Amino acid sequence: MPRTTALTSDQVPADSKLILDAFSKTLGFTPNMLATFAQSPIAFNAWATFRGLLNKALDMKTREAISLIVSEVNGCNYCLAVHTYAASMAKMPADEIILARKGHSSAPKRDAAVQFGRKVVETRGQVDEADLNAVRNAGYTDANVMEIVALVAMFSLTNFFNNVFDPEKDYPAVPPAGSI
Repeated sequence: MPRTTALTSDQVPADSKLILDAFSKTLGFTPNMLATFAQSPIAFNAWATFRGLLNKALDMKTREAISLIVSEVNGCNYCLAVHTYAASMAKMPADEIILARKGHSSAPKRDAAVQFGRKVVETRGQVDEADLNAVRNAGYTDANVMEIVALVAMFSLTNFFNNVFDPEKDYPAVPPAGSI
């Protein structure tokens, strides 16, 4: 049950409105998570800027695979639903989406990124040398590794936000990890 209100269009603070309207136009509707997050122009705009810049990192399928494992580890059902939908729109096959939720990919390079992303979130960044070497050996530069860490942080932010405020779900629910 939602723990705060998703704002209507006329309730959105002026400093959040431009970015929220841009998301709504792109998506064709206003997700409840965004209508809720927009209550704080500072937090919402910081996240939107972070997200916009990180949309240039890696490729879309790798970003979505990382979002799925991070959301799985953080137990965010809202983000799992959103990113399962986004991954399918990015033409990720259903079996790849399931693999990502389990921390893997059938593409070897993406698999290394997803496994590393899982390690980062599970260990809160306390990865060991072998973890770092594995992602580097898969072909990722240190700059790419920094992008993976930043993606983990950004996805964790929305996971935590949704876990705290529990906005009403507006994407199709996905089955629990244990049943996939």
